[in-house]
Amino acid sequence: MSNPPDVVTGDTEAPDVTERSEAVDRPSESERERRRVHSVWVTGTEAPVDSGDFTSEGAQEMLADEAGAVLAAQRGTLVSDDYLVDVDASEDETQIINMGPQHPSTHGVLRLQLELDGETIRRVKPIIGYLHTGMERTAEVLTFMQGPTNVTRMDYLSPFHNELCFSLAVERLLGIDVPPRASAIRVLMTELNRVASHLLWFATQGMDIGALSMMIYGWREREAVLAFFEAVTGLRMNHNYIRPGGVAADLPDGWEDDVSGILEQIPKGLADYEDLLTANPVFLERTQGVGVITPAECLAYGVTGPVARASGVDYDVRKAFPYSGIEQYEFDVPLGRHGDVYDRYLVRLGETRQALRIVRQVLETMPPGDYRSEDRKVTPPPRARIDQSMEALIHHFKLFTEGFKVPAGETYQAVESARGELGMYLVSNGGAKPWRLHVRGPSFANLQAVPAMLTDSLIADLVSALASVDPVMGDVDR
Repeated sequence: MSNPPDVVTGDTEAPDVTERSEAVDRPSESERERRRVHSVWVTGTEAPVDSGDFTSEGAQEMLADEAGAVLAAQRGTLVSDDYLVDVDASEDETQIINMGPQHPSTHGVLRLQLELDGETIRRVKPIIGYLHTGMERTAEVLTFMQGPTNVTRMDYLSPFHNELCFSLAVERLLGIDVPPRASAIRVLMTELNRVASHLLWFATQGMDIGALSMMIYGWREREAVLAFFEAVTGLRMNHNYIRPGGVAADLPDGWEDDVSGILEQIPKGLADYEDLLTANPVFLERTQGVGVITPAECLAYGVTGPVARASGVDYDVRKAFPYSGIEQYEFDVPLGRHGDVYDRYLVRLGETRQALRIVRQVLETMPPGDYRSEDRKVTPPPRARIDQSMEALIHHFKLFTEGFKVPAGETYQAVESARGELGMYLVSNGGAKPWRLHVRGPSFANLQAVPAMLTDSLIADLVSALASVDPVMGDVDR
């Protein structure tokens, strides 16, 4: 195999094709089957050679015989070993099956490979990549002004958080601050987005477990929030509303009445959810003690958000690293103790109420002023000026065609999305487009912990535990 590239110069030594062929061309049949060897083309050769080092879908498949850390990861024993099933069960007693990527309860194109011993799950391996859209690479060919249009589509259930994270990172590199009203609008929209995302989770989690009425109730309350989003941004999702320098437009006339209606309607809906689920014996049986993950496992796997807080991990980016002036609003961080599906339900219930508490404070204290920065380097001229000034027209044209240049540098910005810590590492080389964008997606990190949750569980508990993680595959396969 070729030597790894030099990380300083980027130079790579040419592969020794002869040595590679002698090592791999004649594997035994058992070795060929064990490694799932595929034929690939090696640069500089005229014929394909066998290679076990590939990155296709097959590379992620679970093998019947694994060893070491790979087996421990699939059994969920990397941190602590609570594996109770007989590990010496013969192959005749186990079977490897697929769940997804078309299964409706995987909440997207997620594929799980499961090794079953009867109805008990012995191993789990998430297989991802079916929704890969290359958004990080796409960001490198879009201007900083166009960036929110791209990132808003990653976690499509929390689009405002994606836009906010990117915009804060750009503003940090630019060294500019946005007006207080713009920050307040950002907090308003992102916290309502958190509410909408959790309402959808209540709907789908209830339906996955068997409470079909929850699907109707959750969508009912969520519709009020989406209608407000449409009134403000013109769209129900993928808004491109939060942009570097502020927001795209001010809140429309009558927004106070719309928000007041939301604050009146949703608490009543949450009370209905509690009446239906919180003490329901069927719901308790399907959620308590199911999909348990410990605080140590959360830290080891990088789990954040409601999943980590349900295990007792007291970490919320809004408290640890405040942004957009959210520290001036009073709110609590709900915590669980058992780290199971039921505690994740209670934590999200509490988070929804706390988000509404923040929204009410924003409604009562919305400051006057402009909704975007006065820095004309990043802010287009007012629409009226374009009709009066040729310079303003040229400035507007160049800003939206060439974009604005960002000083060379790098930064990491994190926000608390509905699924956990959403972070963006942004690098600028002084041009109008990012040199590099890397996203720390909460769904990607949380999905790593699924084997720890599911191993040694009954297959009947799989859907409940997986849904409680609330993964969005657009956030995983970005």
